Amino acid sequence: MNSKFLGTGVALVTPFKSDLSVDHEALTNIVNFNIENGVEYLVICGTTGEVVTLTKQEKKEVVETVVKANNGRVPMVLGIGGNNTALVVEEIKSTDLSQMDAVLSVVPYYSKPTQEGIYQHFKAISEACPVDIILYNVPGRTAKNMEVSTTLRLANDFANVVGVKEAGNNVAQYLDLLKDSPEDFAIISGDDDLALGVVLAGGAGVISVIGQGFPKEFSEMIRLGLSGNAKDAHKIYFKLIDVIGYIFEENNPAGIKGVFEALGLCQDTVRLPLVPASNELKAKIKSFVANF
Repeated sequence: MNSKFLGTGVALVTPFKSDLSVDHEALTNIVNFNIENGVEYLVICGTTGEVVTLTKQEKKEVVETVVKANNGRVPMVLGIGGNNTALVVEEIKSTDLSQMDAVLSVVPYYSKPTQEGIYQHFKAISEACPVDIILYNVPGRTAKNMEVSTTLRLANDFANVVGVKEAGNNVAQYLDLLKDSPEDFAIISGDDDLALGVVLAGGAGVISVIGQGFPKEFSEMIRLGLSGNAKDAHKIYFKLIDVIGYIFEENNPAGIKGVFEALGLCQDTVRLPLVPASNELKAKIKSFVANF
């Protein structure tokens, strides 16, 4: 299994100032907070980073800020995906990926392709991409599930397809992937609530949202799971289970930005069509953080 993607990766938020501009100082602080507290790698410009609301220039500047703040300390993964295969391929070819260890690419959304269409989409990406690829299956957002057979077909056919971020909240699908995937193919949880169970069953780890708010505890939980210490890992899991629910109660990343606001790391500003967490939810998050 690719050791670069063992453990906890965090799907970084993009902090915004009150005027909706990118807060690069806050982003730098969040990167340092995570690395200093033990996360294994960073995922930039994914769903949690509100990448669909960033301009090309803003995305470029966000990447530059994270690269500078990281300063080579941990691996980095860049989100590049979409439902226009040609444009995704063009973005991959035109982006400087020399600092990236992998690209995270989502199943095409909205268009609802067949399984063969999903396969051909990722085949085109694989042939164009100079770095490793982590597939991203999140049917709740794409309206289409990438079936286990398609994931495994891609894993077996393309050497640079090294893992899948599975975020269907489907235990049976996780187990089927773990049962049949090649030994060197990473099954990465994209569901914070299921991540420990996936790791204990043989998964590589997680690309987490809540992990960036509680990096010390969450990454230690995953490391304990990877070592087979289920008892101590679950002690941490039970401490975090309430806040994992809170951050997805309304929308992501409004919830995790509420955590960061409570921690004093960034404002809870999000860009439309998302809105900040409600006062009721923020009160629950603030209370949790204060008493953690």
